[in-house]
Amino acid sequence: MTATAPSLRLDWRRSVGGVASAGALALALTGCGAEEKEPETNGLDQLPAAEIEERAQEAAAGAATVRLSGTVLTEHGSFRIDVRLGEDGGMGEVSADGTTFELLRVGDDLYIKADQQFWESEGIPEELESDPTETLDSMYVRVVPEDPAYAELSGFTDKNTLLDGLLALDGEREAGGEGEIDGTPTIRVEADGGAGGAMEVSLTGTPYPLRLERGGEAGQLSMDDWGEEFSLNAPKEDEIIDYGDAVINPDE
Repeated sequence: MTATAPSLRLDWRRSVGGVASAGALALALTGCGAEEKEPETNGLDQLPAAEIEERAQEAAAGAATVRLSGTVLTEHGSFRIDVRLGEDGGMGEVSADGTTFELLRVGDDLYIKADQQFWESEGIPEELESDPTETLDSMYVRVVPEDPAYAELSGFTDKNTLLDGLLALDGEREAGGEGEIDGTPTIRVEADGGAGGAMEVSLTGTPYPLRLERGGEAGQLSMDDWGEEFSLNAPKEDEIIDYGDAVINPDE
């Protein structure tokens, strides 16, 4: 990128030699300092692939927060997720089998929120069978730890659980080419030629993983907003439907 020549206010009555000198100066300034410095890297481009992967995993584990979005294919089906994860919980949307629901976890308290269509397709919890789907529409239903669904659903809001399971490549690692994601230079790490997954890692600043391609074409995920704070608050009491007592003490 060339530098812009300074603006020179020329008097037409000046000598031709003066004008020529000013023009020569402008050309000289245009050439000088025009080269844009290459951004300094964080040194990953000098490391073997396995160490790049390790640095990325350490950076991810050390970050307080992250936003995770994309598609995950598992033996249980395909999920589309867009969640913000922190040390004390998480929040966001999960889509599966044509239905979408919101999850919110604050500490150990887990809530699911969905519309009437979701409850009609998924079925009302046994403890709430007497309640019509309209009652559950857009309300936060508290999911107690004793509910079998708690472990599965809370996993979508647990930063360490998700990242530990996702940031894993399978096969011989090798460093791929350099690229760019949203203006950030990246370096690619592939496993088994990409068949075992691939990871794009920031080549500047903290070496956060920014994109993950899961092995076996099992989905692709973007990771951004590393370390950015977000609000994580429990719903108001009048927005919550709680069936915890029915699960814990079904005979009472």
